[in-house]
Amino acid sequence: MVEELVTAGVALASVGVVYGMAAARVVKQYERGVVLRLGRLRSGVRGPGFTMIMPFVDRLQKVNMQIVTMPVPAQEGITRDNVTVRVDAVVYFKVVSAADAVIKVEDYRFAVSQMAQTSLRSIIGKSELDDLLSNREKLNQGLELMIDSPAVEWGVSIDRVEIKDVSLPETMKRSMARQAEADRERRARVINADAELQASKKLAEAAGVMSEQPAALQLRLLQTVVAVAAEKNSTLVLPFPVELLRFLERAQPGHGPHPAHPGTAHVQSQQAPRPPQAEQAQQSPRELSESQQALDGAVGADRAEGAGGASEQASGRSSDRPLDRPLELAAQAQQLLTQWQQSMQEQLPPVEAPLDPDFRGSNSGQD
Repeated sequence: MVEELVTAGVALASVGVVYGMAAARVVKQYERGVVLRLGRLRSGVRGPGFTMIMPFVDRLQKVNMQIVTMPVPAQEGITRDNVTVRVDAVVYFKVVSAADAVIKVEDYRFAVSQMAQTSLRSIIGKSELDDLLSNREKLNQGLELMIDSPAVEWGVSIDRVEIKDVSLPETMKRSMARQAEADRERRARVINADAELQASKKLAEAAGVMSEQPAALQLRLLQTVVAVAAEKNSTLVLPFPVELLRFLERAQPGHGPHPAHPGTAHVQSQQAPRPPQAEQAQQSPRELSESQQALDGAVGADRAEGAGGASEQASGRSSDRPLDRPLELAAQAQQLLTQWQQSMQEQLPPVEAPLDPDFRGSNSGQD
């Protein structure tokens, strides 16, 4: 009898353990449990922790309450401006009502995925290419509203929707690249032209200031020389402004400013006083000819006197002309010839010596 009671107690304990194991459930912190008893929804949703159900009568279904990240497959469509594109996106959503997610929709994940794909295609057809590329925030908001409207009844809340990538055909990419390059070129030319305009205005102001103070032009020239000399070039090209000549001309004492045409310089030239040798050299050819005639006449007279000297000595008469007169005329002619040659040498340009020290030229240039 005792053995039968012990056996029955052990059997009841075993059955209780098996029942407890079958009825015990554990719900995690991020989950909620929906209990269906004989196919009927229980009013209460089981929270996280340990809970018990009736085995073979109740069925506990757990629903994840975390935010789910679902990628939307790339959808190909034609935009409103007739451009074929491929757009893919990503949807972030979570379950806010576990009972509605279990009862009102068969598979809320699949339903949200299909709704996101159809909404993305609709957004592509209603938008232009520029909006897809640059105005994505507005498109994301519109896509979120389109998906969230039916998802509210399923106990699902759409957290956010983001368009990930927009794929364009290669021809369209090349066209857009050319357009962007042309726009960059236009902006570069406008900026360059604006810089030239501003520089011309500043240069005009600087020219006005320098025209009032001519010394500023000389200082600016010296600054230019210093800037060029810093480059250590072997060849230095130095521009010489015409205004500097005017400044130097006005700076000379006794010379007033002279009106000049713009861009030209008028330098006052004075005729230097001629030396007496030059004035004498101008008359030297004529005097030389007269002296030569006098010399010829004197020589002829000398010869005549030499031929008739015997008769004159015989007659005992003295000559009317003195014998030293021809010599004086010859000396004067020789002196005038020497002065004329010296004046001609002074008027001729000087002959520069050659660079080669071994070169020995003739003195024909001086002759």
